[in-house]
Amino acid sequence: MRIPTATYRIQFHAGFNFEAARQIVSYLEELGITDLYASPIFKARKGSSHGYDVVDSNQLNPELGTSEDFEALTDEIHNRKMGWLQDIVPNHMAYDTQNLLLLDVLEHGPDSDYFDYFDIEWDHGYEHLRGRVLAPLLGNFYGECLENGEIKLKYNDLGLSINYYSLKLPVKIQSYANFISHNLGHLGRELGRRHPDFIKFLGILYLIKNIPSETKGKERYDQIAFVKGLLWELYNQNPIVKEFIDENINFFNGEKGNPESFNLLDDLLSEQFYRLAFWKVGAEEINYRRFFTVNELISVKVEDIKVFHKNHALIFDLIEEGKFTGLRIDHIDGLYDPTEYLKRLRHRIGDIYITVEKILEHKEDLPSYWPIEGTSGYDFLNYVNGVFCRSDREQQFSDIYYRFTRLSVPYEQLFIDKKRLIIEKNLAGDVDNLAQLLKNISGQSRQGNDFTRPGLEKALSAILAIFPVYRTYINQEGLRESDRTYVKDAIAKAKQQIPLLLKELNFIETILLLEAEETLTTEQKEQRRHFVMKLQQLTGPLMAKGIEDTLLYVYYRLLSLNEVGGNPSQFGVSLTEFHQFNQHQQAVWPHKMNATATHDTKRGEDVRARINVLSEIPDEWEQQVKSWRELNSSKKVNLVNRMVPDTNDEYFFYQTLIGSFPFEEIENTDFIDRMKDYVIKAVREAKVHTAWLRPDNEYETGFMTFVDHVLEPGEQNQFLKKFAPFWKKVADYGILNSLSQTLLKITAPGVPDIYQGTEFWDLSHVDPDNRRPVDFERRIQVLQEIKQQAQSDILQLIEDLISTKEDARIKLFLTTRVLEARKQYLKVFQAGNYQPLEVVGRFKDNLIAFARSYENTTAIVIAPRFLTGIVKAEEMPLGEKVWKDTKLELSEEMPSVWKDAITNQIVESNGQLAIAEALNYFPAALLIGENSN
Repeated sequence: MRIPTATYRIQFHAGFNFEAARQIVSYLEELGITDLYASPIFKARKGSSHGYDVVDSNQLNPELGTSEDFEALTDEIHNRKMGWLQDIVPNHMAYDTQNLLLLDVLEHGPDSDYFDYFDIEWDHGYEHLRGRVLAPLLGNFYGECLENGEIKLKYNDLGLSINYYSLKLPVKIQSYANFISHNLGHLGRELGRRHPDFIKFLGILYLIKNIPSETKGKERYDQIAFVKGLLWELYNQNPIVKEFIDENINFFNGEKGNPESFNLLDDLLSEQFYRLAFWKVGAEEINYRRFFTVNELISVKVEDIKVFHKNHALIFDLIEEGKFTGLRIDHIDGLYDPTEYLKRLRHRIGDIYITVEKILEHKEDLPSYWPIEGTSGYDFLNYVNGVFCRSDREQQFSDIYYRFTRLSVPYEQLFIDKKRLIIEKNLAGDVDNLAQLLKNISGQSRQGNDFTRPGLEKALSAILAIFPVYRTYINQEGLRESDRTYVKDAIAKAKQQIPLLLKELNFIETILLLEAEETLTTEQKEQRRHFVMKLQQLTGPLMAKGIEDTLLYVYYRLLSLNEVGGNPSQFGVSLTEFHQFNQHQQAVWPHKMNATATHDTKRGEDVRARINVLSEIPDEWEQQVKSWRELNSSKKVNLVNRMVPDTNDEYFFYQTLIGSFPFEEIENTDFIDRMKDYVIKAVREAKVHTAWLRPDNEYETGFMTFVDHVLEPGEQNQFLKKFAPFWKKVADYGILNSLSQTLLKITAPGVPDIYQGTEFWDLSHVDPDNRRPVDFERRIQVLQEIKQQAQSDILQLIEDLISTKEDARIKLFLTTRVLEARKQYLKVFQAGNYQPLEVVGRFKDNLIAFARSYENTTAIVIAPRFLTGIVKAEEMPLGEKVWKDTKLELSEEMPSVWKDAITNQIVESNGQLAIAEALNYFPAALLIGENSN
């Protein structure tokens, strides 16, 4: 198996295509990258900026270039002995006109070759959805869209279609009969009933009405294509037929202002295998599985073996051709049976590197039985971020947060409240479907016969809201102890909350734990197992929407902790926990990915590094933020009974400003516009004053006005004058945190992943802000200059980089130096053990230090933290004047002579290693030593 030494994530889209990537491959290699890590590159919706809305997984995205462009890129990578880690999306595809497999289902229904391809509940409990799939893609109520003339019937060489702006859906062949029969007598009179074309027209009508229901597969498709072809031929050859069909189109499309004129189109739509609906309907009634709550993404039944092979055909081909050397699986928790999927994938592709996007809660373990190399790195992100947060200042920050906002609801309660909100407002239809499944099961036994659907739904909702992790992995093979623990814990807490539904909760617990199945028929067992699997598919989206996309935009005690996979109530990570985590990774998942920024993170890695500084200086922070509130009180917008922004959103804004304010002047930049876009997204995600489902334009406009006034450039802005010195101080310390974080990521157990552009300072907000174009020309130029200067006088180079640290060259320098060392001593970092090192002396708590040893080679990593109490903001933590008596305790087996891979300087030790010597020139160290024996 090829294990990447270091990966570099590229976001492909029309503006950064295969050729653009080819032009930076040499730069990536020079930087120290071994594997390009690609966002989805398969055919996506036209104009997709991310590639996760796939319309054809067996075609490369033509917006990224030609097959020759792709070949040129893969050849360039292969020639440099680099690898390609490909992000794939087995869970869902776009619900879109360009998705031809879905259109086939929508046109042919049960007769489609792909009828079972998508996760659709055709036999739904609601009559109006039975045999049809909901299409909640309208911008307004169906009736209004219809009578406004926005939904139109059209005809072309592909046949009849239903059109709503860019949406184009097919019409089933049976509906052609009513359409071409309408006013048929008129056509007969115009042509003459004995006219050959009229007879042919009648023949087409006869064929449409008499396509045998037992005809399946290719024969049926051929018959329908034949009939459509005849009609199109007649349409083009006979002007009277053309006029007749065009007039029917116009008649069916109705006349705005005359509601009755839309009856024919309404009737035709009611016959289709889909039901067009207002997009908001999807929150409360739904009969297909979505990606989270996104109506435009429909899930795939990849658990079906035929679907699995069809969906992955091109992926498998590219692996066999050696173009893909690894896979990253998107949203593994969305799949019906992730364990079975991964086993099947491993069996099919063999010894290929596989990681999964899996969000783990604090102290939760990745299933050890999965045949993969590990996660895509969110777990590492939260541990390395947490170790820079002063845990001992938690109470102070809780008090500051309360005094500023007057909010006192505990995080644990918000956790449940926000998940309940999503259940009620966004996933009500999904929970309703689960409750209906459960009702059907309960009716099979006298113990459950009296359970009502509302009672079961209430019990289910309580369990879902409480459920502590993204999902369990119960399947046909049974359940593991960890699954049992999570289920029993959630049920026990639910019983405390709704004691009147104890029997319902006990019944659900029995089903989830696969108990009392001895007397059940095989069919009943399968129904119960299916319910469990469907529930597990819902707990993940609920956590993602309730916590990641709601709670993290409501609870703002310290914003750096509000991250994907993070828990803001966990105020930092102890050094012991950080070391234990790394030791576990080395023992169990040594080749997992380590990320500090991704396309999905809530803020840039260097934004978090800055905000973590605040945890060291709570008193000063409170003083500053109170003064800012006073200065900006007149800039708030006064609406009826409320001020905008409210205190919580204002507190969020100031932390965001500290974290993301650029080193350069903001005048004549897009910073203010980016900030306004971000705060609007944040308050909509919070769902307190406004939301995506129900935007409050007054609140949003008020917040943007506040941002404009607060950040207005100019000498008259008293806030910016007050803000600047404190921001500069925090930013200086943030740089030191960033450098330490970078060193830790590249040297800890696992594969370091660098998100595009973050070798420079990453001060971005959440997407789409973190997907802005990267200036690779500048990075290429800086890398070349650094490498040249390092060869002639590296200490002078370091001195220059420190004096201009704001320009980010220092981060790129550290990144490439440590990646070079990783390449040179690869076995040490891939297979070497992990030993936490004891620090003694005055500043023992201000260093993260560990050793990685393999055979005769040892690497020592030294990363400073909590530096506000050690050096002034403008100073560097270097030399004896700063570190005084602080030392590392080393074992007798370790070398006594070390070379710093960052500075090239020699450091000696004798049972102890002086930090003053290790950190004499650069504020982080990677010491390499070798024993002669």
